[in-house]
Amino acid sequence: MTKLDKIKTVADVLYEKKLITSDQLSAIKFENVNTGKSIESLIKERGYVNGENFAEAFGEVYKIPYTTLVPGQLEPQLLDIIPLEIARKYKVVPISVDEKKLDLAMVDPLDLQTIDFIERKTGLKVIPHIVTEKTIDKVLEEQKGKELGEEITAAMEEISQTTLKIEESHGELTDATIRDAPIARIVGMILETAVKSGASDVHIEPGEESCRLRYRVDGILAEKRTLPKEMTESVVARIKILAGMKIDEKRIPQDGRFKVQVGKIETDLRVSTLPTIYGEKVVIRLLREQGAVFTYKDLGMRGLTLKRLEEMVLKPNGMILVTGPTSSGKTVTLASTLDRLNTARVNIVTVEDPVEIRVPGVNQVQINVQAGLTFATGLRSFLRQDPNIIMVGEIRDDETAELAVHAALTGHLVLSTLHTNSASGALPRLMDMGVEDFFLVSTVIGVLAQRLVRKVCKYCVQEYEPPKEIADEIAAVLQELSKNTVLMTKDPENAKLVKTLLEKNKPVLFRGKGCPKCTAGYTGRVGIFELLQMSEKIGEATLAKSPATKIEQIAKQEGMITLMQDGYLRALEGSTTLEEVMRVTK
Repeated sequence: MTKLDKIKTVADVLYEKKLITSDQLSAIKFENVNTGKSIESLIKERGYVNGENFAEAFGEVYKIPYTTLVPGQLEPQLLDIIPLEIARKYKVVPISVDEKKLDLAMVDPLDLQTIDFIERKTGLKVIPHIVTEKTIDKVLEEQKGKELGEEITAAMEEISQTTLKIEESHGELTDATIRDAPIARIVGMILETAVKSGASDVHIEPGEESCRLRYRVDGILAEKRTLPKEMTESVVARIKILAGMKIDEKRIPQDGRFKVQVGKIETDLRVSTLPTIYGEKVVIRLLREQGAVFTYKDLGMRGLTLKRLEEMVLKPNGMILVTGPTSSGKTVTLASTLDRLNTARVNIVTVEDPVEIRVPGVNQVQINVQAGLTFATGLRSFLRQDPNIIMVGEIRDDETAELAVHAALTGHLVLSTLHTNSASGALPRLMDMGVEDFFLVSTVIGVLAQRLVRKVCKYCVQEYEPPKEIADEIAAVLQELSKNTVLMTKDPENAKLVKTLLEKNKPVLFRGKGCPKCTAGYTGRVGIFELLQMSEKIGEATLAKSPATKIEQIAKQEGMITLMQDGYLRALEGSTTLEEVMRVTK
């Protein structure tokens, strides 16, 4: 080893790997000399490289092995060596163990105090490995279920069976049971796990033998664990108290809400109970206090769909509808539209149930059915508030549909959502609600249908060739798109993509194999869209009361890409998988 090798720093290694520039290297070394801060801390502060690149370079300089961890790959007994509280506090995870030594993944493998503490705690010689903080957090987060299990076991030992059961004399749970510390801890842990894992819903479902606990993450429900049957009633009662519900009323559904704060994240929780044959089922919807507002491109829109929607929302009056099932991102799209339109020159009012995303500068009203404030009554009062733009959370009934169309006719821009499977299905649906066809032709500017698909993890993505029947179906979709004259001439972005894909001998699809940064090969979600623009021909079809299939056929001739076609393009370019597209479109 040369003298030069001995003084090589993490910054030097990153520069050799072309991960930082010569200017960045000079700046780091200059500040290191002038401030005395370590080179490692300066690289982290400046954010020049990601955690993996830093950890690899650090390991190379200090001759410490760099390791990657995938949640689930660790043996359960390894995590018994170091309690979870200590692992979280010191950012460590045991990798392997034998009679004398313990391989330990650490965020800071030069922390000699922590190494000494772990050695005294375990009686083993610690061999440090470097790992990113994000990976440690992910692995430890996976142990929430295990920790919850330990908490349940402790609670079962701490609370007597007689306390957990309904008192036969009164027919209700005792106050001591409901507010009991173990039960409160378990409920707190269930909610904390939901917030940290980014879940949109928590399901507590009593069964004959036990109670299922499930979380919906990225649109998919996954079972985390089961709760003992004896404990279910106390857990449900605790949640009902927090949500301000009647704990002795178990015969009818109830709704309530409360807030929790985990770290700096404040979350609004909507709670719904439903009596089943085995007890009360609870669903908790998690709503972040500050919802995200994105640009249309961030949401996944592009090409002619993006161009047309941007033109539509700038019109002074008319109605724009966003359709799709629950949890398809309609609210985010509307909030992003309001944020885009919100200026000092316009008055925007919304009526929602509930107000999920708060947009500064917009007058947002939450419906209150018990007080008589519904979508319809709110919409009536809005017309006396001198609005320019009105957003109605959802058109649910004939009265709301009629009032929304009336508002659009009288010079307002109206935005709303509707539950239909496609953009073309919105027009017949409104006619079913009693809206006259000639009013629809005069007011509706466009209908946007959307779905959310999970994105392939970019860190573990791999290519594969689909089977022949799938390849043939892909070829048919691409051929159909290539014959769409309007699309191929007025949408250069998608036209170029279609041509490139058609030139390939065989289609290639993508999937994630699973890694520490994702969940089963997926991370995050992106939208797929179809936008129907009202035109003369679609107006004529509407007046003729044509079915949705006929309206869709005309829209496709005028350049509309359908949800399935947009999904196929997303899958072929590597954003998502074909399985995801099929899941949400078929």
